[in-house]
Amino acid sequence: MNIKKAKEEIKDSIEAYLLKDSFGDYVIPVESQRPLLMIGPPGIGKTAIMRQIASECRIGLVAYTITHHTRQSAIGLPYIEEREFGGEKFSITEYTMSEIIASVYKQIEETGLTEGILFIDEINCASETLAPAMLQFLQYKTFGSHRVPAGWIIVAAGNPPEYNKSVREFDIVTLDRVKKIEVAEDYFIWKEYALKNGVHNAILSYLDIKKENFYCVRNTADGKVFATARGWEDLSNLMFVYEKLNKTVDFDVIYQYIQNKKTARDFASYFELYKKYKNDYSIPQILDGKIESLYVDRLRLAPFDERVSVVSLILSGLNDDFKKADSTDTFVSVLQEALKELKAQLLSSYALDRDRRPEDIIRPAVNMRRSRLAGLKKNGLLKKQEERLESSVCDKIDGFVTELLKNNVNTCEAGFEFIKKLFAVEVENRQKIMDKVSEHLDNAFDFMEHVFGQSQEMIIFVTELNSGYYSIKFIDENGCVKFYQYNKQLLYKQRQKNILSDIDEIGNMLEKMQ
Repeated sequence: MNIKKAKEEIKDSIEAYLLKDSFGDYVIPVESQRPLLMIGPPGIGKTAIMRQIASECRIGLVAYTITHHTRQSAIGLPYIEEREFGGEKFSITEYTMSEIIASVYKQIEETGLTEGILFIDEINCASETLAPAMLQFLQYKTFGSHRVPAGWIIVAAGNPPEYNKSVREFDIVTLDRVKKIEVAEDYFIWKEYALKNGVHNAILSYLDIKKENFYCVRNTADGKVFATARGWEDLSNLMFVYEKLNKTVDFDVIYQYIQNKKTARDFASYFELYKKYKNDYSIPQILDGKIESLYVDRLRLAPFDERVSVVSLILSGLNDDFKKADSTDTFVSVLQEALKELKAQLLSSYALDRDRRPEDIIRPAVNMRRSRLAGLKKNGLLKKQEERLESSVCDKIDGFVTELLKNNVNTCEAGFEFIKKLFAVEVENRQKIMDKVSEHLDNAFDFMEHVFGQSQEMIIFVTELNSGYYSIKFIDENGCVKFYQYNKQLLYKQRQKNILSDIDEIGNMLEKMQ
């Protein structure tokens, strides 16, 4: 299965394992909760989805790569303990608590989250001395003599033997005690993730043309050759920073991440053309509705790769707009919820003490919100976007308090009315952004119609809008007449194509029967 389906399977299993009955007991007893074992090629996002699942389920996450551990750190250090058996005293060996189990208890103490995921990566590459402990861990949920706390789900991951010579095969006894999930690479699934998380558009447009270069891991006479999802994403992060610093991204830089010389050279050549097209065609002008005849004439005569690259650049410009619209909308919505909470506090305070100043209520509430944010951040339970959003909301409310003081608003009732007016300005600014993005989208369709008509390029354009997380969200909430028009036409043509294909297949079957 692909990584998206694997994430759903793991999330469903965790929700099932953590479901409790009316007596507060887990419906599936802890002893029957099979550890989840993900087996798949390197660099496809196995570790990344664990962070996503923990964040979405609001549970803890403790992650370890077992190849970084010795037997002692995994199961604990031995010490001598005296015990009495049958009236005689004996010296026996006990073990200190495993570093891994101790980390689980430490996170429970720091976050208050009594349920979570204990994720062990590269579990089938454990050293020879550690391998028996790993089998015991999967079978009995213990490291040494210490059990994983109830409510903490074990998820392990490993690579198939063809990708790692250190892999140890699990026996049937162990495999019969785990829930095994086999994962494979899938460009289209990764692209969904990449669009949502802002992977560099040059990489996406290149891989749309050369999908076969997305993933490869193989051994050759010259050594290991590989390109992975992780490599493309890490390269993307570097490309954005290099662009800000005016540094060059060439073959040597690309090969540090995409260690397949043929693919690295091919992408380096494509990226040079991509930058040229970006300079030659002013995307901001196109989105502002300024259609230059020079662009039109050149594009109509351009090779297919150039036309597709320009379409990709337009989509990239729109996607930046869609992300800005989404972040603005989310910010205003979260701010509104925060202000609702403050409203209740302000009005209740006003009823008790009409002389109490609004900043004496708002500031402690914001500080408490910041404190919660710091706790979640410390334990890695917030995505970067969530952290920035919460911080921005707190900053905005602090700004409202500053305005209250500047305007000498000194009662809770007047303070609420004043803040309501300030919030109305935020709502108005949000609408201006939505209107501007809608205008850009309409202008993009006008340009596509003028240059390409209903050609292959228009199909690519509409298909990409139809598959982007932010584009679909924006269009669903704000509408776009031309998108619906072209999308309907494309669906009709696809249905027609499918019907004709079915007819041909039936005809071939009848010919064979005769």
